[in-house]
Amino acid sequence: MSRRIARVQLDSPLPQLDRLFDYAIPDELADATTPGVRVKVPLRSAGRMVEGFVVEVDAEDDADRPLSEIDQVVSPAPVLPERLHRLARAVADRAAGSAADVLRLAVPKRMVRAEKAWLASDGAETPVVLSAERAAASAVLAEFPDLEERLRAGERLAVDAPPRLDEGRPAWARLLAAAAATTLAGGRSAIVAVPDHRDLDLLQEQLLRLVPDAALVRHDAGQSGPERYAGYLRTLEAAPCVVIGNRSAVYAPVVDAGLVALWDDGDTLLEEPLAPYAHARDVALVRQSLDGCALLFAAHTRTADVERLVSIGFVGEAPAARRASPRVVLATAQEHEQTSARIPSASFRAVRDALETGPVLVQVARPGYAPSLVCADCRTPTRCAHCGGPLHAHARGATPVCGWCGRSAHAWTCQNCASTRLRLSSSGSERTADELGRAFPGARVVVADGAHPVREVDDRPALVIATRGAEPIAPAGYRAVLLLDGDRMLQAPDLRIGEACLRWWSNAAALAAPGAPVHLVGVTGPVGRALASWTQPTYARGELAERAPLRMPPAARVARVEGDHAAVDRALRSLADDVPGLGGDAVLGPVPIERDGAPGARALVRFDYARGAAVTRSLRASVLSAAMSARGRGGGKDRRRSARIPLAVRVDIPDPEL
Repeated sequence: MSRRIARVQLDSPLPQLDRLFDYAIPDELADATTPGVRVKVPLRSAGRMVEGFVVEVDAEDDADRPLSEIDQVVSPAPVLPERLHRLARAVADRAAGSAADVLRLAVPKRMVRAEKAWLASDGAETPVVLSAERAAASAVLAEFPDLEERLRAGERLAVDAPPRLDEGRPAWARLLAAAAATTLAGGRSAIVAVPDHRDLDLLQEQLLRLVPDAALVRHDAGQSGPERYAGYLRTLEAAPCVVIGNRSAVYAPVVDAGLVALWDDGDTLLEEPLAPYAHARDVALVRQSLDGCALLFAAHTRTADVERLVSIGFVGEAPAARRASPRVVLATAQEHEQTSARIPSASFRAVRDALETGPVLVQVARPGYAPSLVCADCRTPTRCAHCGGPLHAHARGATPVCGWCGRSAHAWTCQNCASTRLRLSSSGSERTADELGRAFPGARVVVADGAHPVREVDDRPALVIATRGAEPIAPAGYRAVLLLDGDRMLQAPDLRIGEACLRWWSNAAALAAPGAPVHLVGVTGPVGRALASWTQPTYARGELAERAPLRMPPAARVARVEGDHAAVDRALRSLADDVPGLGGDAVLGPVPIERDGAPGARALVRFDYARGAAVTRSLRASVLSAAMSARGRGGGKDRRRSARIPLAVRVDIPDPEL
């Protein structure tokens, strides 16, 4: 006799449980056990109950096969549709991770009250986009010839957003809102992911002008649990919608996805900090390949990752009918000026003239007053005597404070020369505001950084001192933009620091009023020239060409393998056997590291995109093998110590550092 069984995806981080498990369905749960519902099932090897999702319900003829039974159906709501499980499995396989880790990011925690309200409702009605709103959206997209038709055809496109303000708001927000509204008007859902809550507010404001409120779903980590869960349940319904949110919004399980769009994919906030560490850009690419929807990358700059896709023809370009760019000036000190002057005379005059008519934006590298201090005699960086952390000052003449432990250094002495004198080696947002306030007496000064969030300033004259990424919007645009500390930003030990600086500066320049000068101080190299000529894609192509001979990302994929010495060695040997032709220079290392207080090893593996599936499959098998070999070693304290995963793998690391 046949019997009904359920294939369950367990909610467990253990790599050895990353597969579907068969469970028998008892008669009393036959009606409630449907695909997508949450269940509790026994885990025979651990002797405990674990939660999971029913992925499939099937019938088998071998009724004598010993199977455990489902213990409980936690909820009748089918919260895991097959399309989301398929996406989670594909993302996990690409990143050598577990599907359960992906689902933990995609499916919010259950909220009973919100779920009951959703189950009692009749479902959302199909939203109607009025002809006037549809015409307005089409007019915005008309700036890019054939963009609307290409999105409707499901193409993959890269768009350079116009660097300007439209009706007091960034033009990029109107562009993405129009693309989403056009998709919704065609009867399909759209998903738009942006880096942070400020971008999300701007996008929502523009969308509410084009789509019905009931069709807009916001997916935000700042929402309450019930709000976020209710929004997730709305995306499960057949009625199309527009989903906007941060990096995890790309997992939204809409029924018929017509568009997935990303704004500013170079922002590090779109990198997932939790396993399996899949970037929102990579998830969007995987989803597009599965759903066949349109894919849109929009930004003021072009990352090397997107440029690689454009160069091989996988992603197309959609240029604007008319090219627009800000008026960028590369400002350097004149012959008669001190080379140590922070603001050249030409930039100083531009700021003074602009203050007569409106606000001026000054971008600085770091917040605070003096983010770093050095010994006044030998220039050795100051360190805390208790923890070794860096010291910084909150104000002129204030007692230095440790940035790690927060202790005050009342009687600081240099460990190198025994001097007791300190020197301010850098200027943060507050010190810059202090200096410019004295240089322009009577001017209104506004500080915008992490400690002083400011979203918008009026059009009255003011000096707006902002850290990168925290720049407020001036509705009529800034009358001048001054980009300071550029040379210091470029000195950061980061493979992608040039890309990052160009992105920070371009986003700030896009806030300038038409014709307003944008002064980049102290930078004259390739990054400065790319900003001045507004040729960010050309800079990205140059970066890609430089990384190709070194096989650095994104010219090649890079995986980091770390763990116990023996586990790392076994993984590298298995990789060489499983992926022939990988090359002798594919592996860098291993090098010794300290891991969880014990000695370990770390190695980097460089591989081509064509070998990606084989490499990730081999590395995942090594993780599973290491986890199984560590299972059950010892007892008591030894058993708890052995629970540490002996091997960890992260694929597609953006900056390979040994």
